Amino acid sequence: EVQLAESGGGLVQAGGSLRLSCATSGFTFDEYAIGWFRQAPGKEREGVSCIRNNDGNTYYADSVKGRFTISRDNAKNTVYLQMNSLKPEDTAVYYCAPRSGATGSYDYWGQGTQVTVSS
Repeated sequence: EVQLAESGGGLVQAGGSLRLSCATSGFTFDEYAIGWFRQAPGKEREGVSCIRNNDGNTYYADSVKGRFTISRDNAKNTVYLQMNSLKPEDTAVYYCAPRSGATGSYDYWGQGTQVTVSS
């Protein structure tokens, strides 16, 4: 059974930092790219960042580029999202998900972790 456990969220002032973790189990971690997503109240879920498994290449949404850094530890089956220079518009529930190599879709989700940035 695929399990994803996001943690590290919280309340932070604008300009602050948080480090999110995504602990995974139930699949061969080093065979999957992993993405971070977020969903703010009243908005659709959006992709934030992704890290590939084969070469470690990373992708960032324009809104977070230069502020967020994604990384992975294959020995711990865990992906991280370091978030710096946080803005109120970063407030959302953050989720991680493995990307299907066959379809490119994200089919498994955790409960998410709440990030709230105060102005």
